[in-house]
Amino acid sequence: MKLHDRVFLLLGGSGGIGQALIAPLTAAGAQVIVASRRPEQLSLSQGVTTARLDLAADDLDAQLESLSQERPDIDGVIHCAGQNQFAALASLSVEDLDAQIAVNLRSAMLVGRHFAERFVSAGKGDLVFVGSTFGSIGYPGYTAYCATKFGLRGFTEALRRELADTPVQVLHVAPRATITAMNPESVNAMNQALGNTMDQPATVADQILAAMRQDRSRRLLGWPEKLFAVINGVLPKVVDRALKKQLPVIRRYMGTGVSS
Repeated sequence: MKLHDRVFLLLGGSGGIGQALIAPLTAAGAQVIVASRRPEQLSLSQGVTTARLDLAADDLDAQLESLSQERPDIDGVIHCAGQNQFAALASLSVEDLDAQIAVNLRSAMLVGRHFAERFVSAGKGDLVFVGSTFGSIGYPGYTAYCATKFGLRGFTEALRRELADTPVQVLHVAPRATITAMNPESVNAMNQALGNTMDQPATVADQILAAMRQDRSRRLLGWPEKLFAVINGVLPKVVDRALKKQLPVIRRYMGTGVSS
């Protein structure tokens, strides 16, 4: 996948991994359009443009259609928007669940649905979806988030196979824990207590771009997390036992159950 002379629509570019992607994309010669609910509040480098999109809106499909008419030059999409809440399932409201499903999964499916057809008709285009290690490993305190990220992984795999005889590429990249504003301090403290490594957004952004340049269809980031994902797929009871040992610490930081 080449980056030079490309026009990428970046979803989730106002912070974290998405924001860290902007500079290397432009340095590689790509144009970047950062989508946001409130683009007027963004402070971006010169040459980076914005678009108004609300990924949780009921009319997202109509918004995408309008954007396509305004920017027919878009030939790549990077979806790295996301929401999560570190909490026991019982403490999540219906609104909490709906918000994560809407942003993490529904928006990705609508984006894929809209641009895949357009890119196939154009004979070129690339779709990049940033998931999570928690799309391969169910983790306590992240039931809703894991459900959406498992769904995203399945969606991208099916879409990639559906488009296998077209020029359109579909890439799924799954980072491990990353230091972003999306994570509350309790998550950072838990990861420190458990000895889990957290990557900087710039590190993850570099790995995403490397996967794009290498035409990778899927990539798990981080060691030993990528090994745990493989083990979880073939020997889930091994991971069950490992996480059960961690459960008292996890419960302490998600504010429910026993403490250690």
